[in-house]
Amino acid sequence: MNPVPDCVALANHFLIAMPAMDDPNFGRTVILLAEHSERGALGLVINRPMADLDLAGLFDRIDLKLEISPLASAPVFVGGPVQSDRGFVLHRPAGHWSSTVVIGEQLGLTSSKDVLEAVAAGQGPPELLVTLGYAGWGPGQLEQELAQNAWLTVPASPDLIFSTPVAQRFDQAIKLLGFDPAFLSASAGHA
Repeated sequence: MNPVPDCVALANHFLIAMPAMDDPNFGRTVILLAEHSERGALGLVINRPMADLDLAGLFDRIDLKLEISPLASAPVFVGGPVQSDRGFVLHRPAGHWSSTVVIGEQLGLTSSKDVLEAVAAGQGPPELLVTLGYAGWGPGQLEQELAQNAWLTVPASPDLIFSTPVAQRFDQAIKLLGFDPAFLSASAGHA
């Protein structure tokens, strides 16, 4: 297996599903890639909230009391189809939590309960997105999907994650590319 060269390593990038993608797990999704190397890739879908679970409900499930009103009604997101019973917290700033992967200069991805305990106590990161599950690719799998024209890539924007309404994240992510998505083709060109 050839290592992923630094010039194509896509950690801290968005994967944007091509508009023609009809996969029920990934159609019209925006994924923040947290890790990408020769071992594979891991990311979180940032624009697919769960219909039946908010942060207050999640905290009840893990025996924590969340009393911060604005956060209680915040959605929990479907982070991807892998380990859908495992929680992940994407947050800004990265901070110093157990099991945190630092993404770029501003973001952290934490899978340990200590960050949720801090949130419940009103001492957690000021900006966060909580998911159940993640999107994962084995060695070379993401590169193959990129070659098949399944995804668009663009450097990640923390403001899109934390300041853009969920329903607008897909369209806003495409706008980061600087062109009209109507001009996208479903087939890849090869010279």
